[in-house]
Amino acid sequence: MDTSVRKDTCETASKTLLEMLRRMLRIRLFEERASRLIAQSKLPGVLHNSIGQEAETVGACMALRDDDYMTGNHRSHGHPIGKGVALGPLMAELFGKKTGVCRGKGGSMHLAAFSAGSLGESGIVGSLMPVAVGAGLSARLRGTDQVCLCFFGDGAANCGPFHESLNLAAIWKLPVIFLCENNRYALYTPQAQTTAIEHVAHRAKAYDIPGIVVDGQDVQVVYNTVSSAVARARSGLGPTLIEAKTYRYCEHYEAGGPHQPPNYRSDSEIAEWRARDPIEIFSTRLLRQGQLTQVDVDAIRMEVEGEIDEAVAFAENSAVPEPHALFEDLFV
Repeated sequence: MDTSVRKDTCETASKTLLEMLRRMLRIRLFEERASRLIAQSKLPGVLHNSIGQEAETVGACMALRDDDYMTGNHRSHGHPIGKGVALGPLMAELFGKKTGVCRGKGGSMHLAAFSAGSLGESGIVGSLMPVAVGAGLSARLRGTDQVCLCFFGDGAANCGPFHESLNLAAIWKLPVIFLCENNRYALYTPQAQTTAIEHVAHRAKAYDIPGIVVDGQDVQVVYNTVSSAVARARSGLGPTLIEAKTYRYCEHYEAGGPHQPPNYRSDSEIAEWRARDPIEIFSTRLLRQGQLTQVDVDAIRMEVEGEIDEAVAFAENSAVPEPHALFEDLFV
């Protein structure tokens, strides 16, 4: 390989690694700030944060092109951030402001940004899986090589749309990557009490498609695995089911008022997973490999903190939707 080509390749790889860290920090700090804001009753509704799951989100999203599609679920602040959507309009949507990505009409569980390929999210478990199949079919009919990344939780793997979507995508060899974010709990119920098998990815055998289990706390492992699935989908070989083993540190949801969740997991379990924090794992690896210094890590964190401050200021200074806006964006 030519020396200049090798240098460019190394620089591109280094930039990718730093962008992974930056996006993981954006998700973490965005949600930590949102958590504080809702505790202060500054945000309406409730939040379903994904703190602890940043690696699988960013690793998967960064395996996509800008024009690829993505669908989320109810725990989805991180997905559009991982896809590169600007923080200001996302924060404004949480505030219910008209500068939000959905003009303040969607809120925390219904973020969408079509310009970035983010087709939407929903509080209805598993409901975006058929949408992802539709996006894959659209790409096929239009003759493009776009793919759709479909995020869903382990609870959704027990719903009808999961089986219908995988079956149809497999039959038609659609370019869809199904990514199960297995954080071990469907609301407060352990996976072992709701699912007959240990690994959701093993269900891929029923549809004769690849099923892969990955460490969801390792952003590079997720990135490499999803990149291979994306390449397979673009070449016309069809869908892949990937299960990322991960964990959420926060509760199922957070609200402005008092909320006392049931005692469904132990402190030692949470501590065990916190010891495998995805941001710490990745930043420590980059430090050890000499990809960056502690000064670099601190600088990136400060940069992202500034971005969060700007996003909150943007949201707070934005106006709420006018009453007549209620009748806009309606399709009958």
